Amino acid sequence: MRFEELVADERILRAVEDMGFEEASPIQAQSIPAVLQGKDIVGQAQTGTGKTAAYSIPLLEKIDPDLKKVQAIVLCPTRELAVQVAEEIRKLAKYMSDIKVLPIYGGQEIVRQIKSLKSGVQIVVGTPGRVMDHMRRKTVKFDNVSMVVLDEADEMLDMGFREDMETILKETPNDRQTVMFSATMPKAILDIAKTFQNNPETIKVVRKELTVKNIEQYYYEVRQKNKNEVLCRLIDIYNPRLSVVFCNTKKQVDELISALKGRGYFADGIHGDMKQAQRDRVMADFRSGKTEILIATDVAARGIDVDDVDIVFNYDLPQDEEYYVHRIGRTGRAGRSGLALSFVSGKEVYKLKDIEHYCKTKIKAKPIPSMDDVKNTKLEVLFDKVRETVNEGGLSDMIEMVENQINEEDYTIMDMAAALLKMTVGESLADREDVEEVHFDMEGDRRGMVRLFINVGKKDKIKPAHILGAISGESGIPGKLVGAIDMLDSYTFVEVPAKHADAVLKAMENVKIRGRKVNMEKAKGTGLRRKKRKK
Repeated sequence: MRFEELVADERILRAVEDMGFEEASPIQAQSIPAVLQGKDIVGQAQTGTGKTAAYSIPLLEKIDPDLKKVQAIVLCPTRELAVQVAEEIRKLAKYMSDIKVLPIYGGQEIVRQIKSLKSGVQIVVGTPGRVMDHMRRKTVKFDNVSMVVLDEADEMLDMGFREDMETILKETPNDRQTVMFSATMPKAILDIAKTFQNNPETIKVVRKELTVKNIEQYYYEVRQKNKNEVLCRLIDIYNPRLSVVFCNTKKQVDELISALKGRGYFADGIHGDMKQAQRDRVMADFRSGKTEILIATDVAARGIDVDDVDIVFNYDLPQDEEYYVHRIGRTGRAGRSGLALSFVSGKEVYKLKDIEHYCKTKIKAKPIPSMDDVKNTKLEVLFDKVRETVNEGGLSDMIEMVENQINEEDYTIMDMAAALLKMTVGESLADREDVEEVHFDMEGDRRGMVRLFINVGKKDKIKPAHILGAISGESGIPGKLVGAIDMLDSYTFVEVPAKHADAVLKAMENVKIRGRKVNMEKAKGTGLRRKKRKK
């Protein structure tokens, strides 16, 4: 379903167009009409399914721009997500200059947030702890709140925010609309829905059967600026007869077509803005082999029904894990083996983990091929062709021409052969870019962790979830990056990634956990767990 069928406000449609989205995801197609009708909803959807837009678009349509007071609250488990959600809402409200969005979270100077709130904010996106803080200070008022959104509600529960969530909901008007999204539906979520929602509609994105058994899957850690060069290297290395490259936006498709054609590749593309006649022509060229590289968006790719695609490239990781399955399913058909290669940049490592979990498979890392690798591959291909030509015979005229050149000039046969190689292989690689090797930290890697000491323990009636919530909420690092929490009676050890340790320590200065001021520092010694005493 296209957004034009769901959204009435032309300003939002323009913003959606600018963001490069063509068609609503399943959760968006089901949620937007329900929220616009004023229904309370419980949406079950994984991260990366487009759920932020699923509630943000109808939320924006319901905001009264003339009322300079808080009308909607979005609760998120972490600072990082709050900032991300606020930014996406701002993008969707790009042409709605009279609507203001403010993220509020721990770790940011509260005076600045208070000043922004006083200036007139309609939408607040915040972590439960910081929203509670503003409630106690009476710097945020809920009198005009008509919608509350609980984003990633299950994660907020896991982090110990249930009491805060319930307190905030109790403070908002009874006639508010309550929208809740969660990846899982534990009993606690259902309890909140029963207590605080009015006859909620349940929306669940149904996953289709996975078919990725015959497909080898790898990823490359690539900076955004190097994607074009790395794609070209991989095409040169693997030399696929037919390949499909997936991008998330129409703009990226158009840019990549120009870039590849400029480098001499037989590439073309399809996306939703193209007329059917254009798309038919491109697909006919692809099926015949006239076009070797097809670049496409997810929507346009539904018309790709070609059995002998050798490689699928995910130039951009898809927004939805299900789209990943659809994409790579373009290869490995009719009993053949297939290859899927994905580019991962920065925070996309988290999305990659979600895809692995959904597909129940391991997507292995591969190093970016060097220019020497490309050169050697090209040479191998060339020498194979040379051998075939020699075996075919009929070279007497050519041999005579080479002999004449050698007799006239002071060259050897080796000189001429090397020069021909350079002309054939070397010149095509002369102006290629250097690619910087990068490594984006993947969660779950126990290496590179630091143990921190906290002066609270079990006797303080504090649970690991409270500590996890405080660290994530104040520092902004995702809860999934926090390692083991070893809680004893009077104190606690917690593992965090070494590169985030200083930021966590700074963020946790003067922080209270359940009303108790805590002190956090790096653990002394080895940081190993205590050995059990011998009996």
